[in-house]
Amino acid sequence: MLSPYERVLGARLADLHPTLARYVSAIPAGHVGRGSGVFDVVGSRLWWATPVFDLLERRGVIPAGWYENVPFQIENRTIQGRQTALRTFLLPTGTFTMTDAVHITTSGDLVDVIGGTVAASFDAAVVDGGLSLTSRRVGLRAGRVKIRLPRRCSPQVDLYERFDAAANVQRIDLTITLPVIGTIFEYRGSFTYALEEDPHD
Repeated sequence: MLSPYERVLGARLADLHPTLARYVSAIPAGHVGRGSGVFDVVGSRLWWATPVFDLLERRGVIPAGWYENVPFQIENRTIQGRQTALRTFLLPTGTFTMTDAVHITTSGDLVDVIGGTVAASFDAAVVDGGLSLTSRRVGLRAGRVKIRLPRRCSPQVDLYERFDAAANVQRIDLTITLPVIGTIFEYRGSFTYALEEDPHD
């Protein structure tokens, strides 16, 4: 079974750095991908948006506040064609867990559902051996109800992930921006990663 990234990239998968290509490929049954690293920065500097970020934090979407040098851990699995991730942020205020699941829709769109609340569809590209994701649409989910946000007020999510051979780490850079306002959330850091046998499988 292919991962969503393998399906959407197709032949372009070969243009990724081999380490990154393995990272986005399907994880074999009985295994889990585990990584650990440090976010140089994570969060939002917009104090006036704190009530919104507090709500998103409670739903496991993104952490509220602004932090630097935050240790984190990640667990990736491929479950029924979905690439799932569990990211644990070791914040000074406590532990925050972000969950997301990436899948391909019947129309061929790459969609990431975060915290079961926010869904974003992405265009995927390979840039200098790294994976670049740019959101096309962002929506909200509440049970069976799905709300697509109008483009004029919808946030844009940009993610770039690459392998730094000199430092032997993967680097990740994510920003969320809003029209007129600019950057409302970001994280940037590096981590090491490997496949292991999954004792829970």
